[in-house]
Amino acid sequence: MKLKIDHKSSVPLHIQVEGLIRQMISLSEYQNGKLLPNEVDLSRKLGISRNTLRQATNRLVFEGLLLRKKGYGTVVSYPVDSKAKNWLSFTQEMKSKGIEVKNYSTKLSWVVPPDDVLLFFGIDGKVKLLKMERVRGDVKNPFVFFISYFNPKIGLTGEEDFNRPLYEILEQDYSVVAKVSKEEITSVAADAALAELLGIHTGDPILKRKRFVYDPGRRPIEFNVGYYKSNSIVYTVESERD
Repeated sequence: MKLKIDHKSSVPLHIQVEGLIRQMISLSEYQNGKLLPNEVDLSRKLGISRNTLRQATNRLVFEGLLLRKKGYGTVVSYPVDSKAKNWLSFTQEMKSKGIEVKNYSTKLSWVVPPDDVLLFFGIDGKVKLLKMERVRGDVKNPFVFFISYFNPKIGLTGEEDFNRPLYEILEQDYSVVAKVSKEEITSVAADAALAELLGIHTGDPILKRKRFVYDPGRRPIEFNVGYYKSNSIVYTVESERD
């Protein structure tokens, strides 16, 4: 495979490098465990800085496609992927269970997010993004607190009517389609702030779900974290083998 990027292109170098590495790691030799070229050699060959190369590989490490082994090198990782189909938004999930959704509070702000959020969006530097915090539940009580950050390239202003389903807004108003979702699920203890929002006790167990949402071209559009009361949700995954 020829390793070359276009230094005259309007496409940022780190995006070009990311695409190049995605092609590399699809090759059988790397799928079978061959180490990727080390950073010094690869950055020299491409005529870029190591920081630019690291920006591209960080994204792939974040997605779980690459694994850095200290003192060894970088290889293709083998994440467990259930290939779950037809994932749903929160509103769709609740509707499928016959639950009417109620928004108890919505807060919008422009903030510099944590570094992992900036990394997910491939943003180099401190940039303010639209942050949405929502307490949601059924008509009887709240049971989930969501925090969402959005890719600034979408063009959201914060003036949208977020009583409408989020992905409906993105698709109908901004022509952005939420296609792919990757999730991380853990159990954590509620701190005082979460306990107050959800009407539970500090230290009570809650389900924390991170959701990374992409468009059909695998461009990141939303970084979402949800905190659920442990007795409010049964998480079901339907998988299909190829």
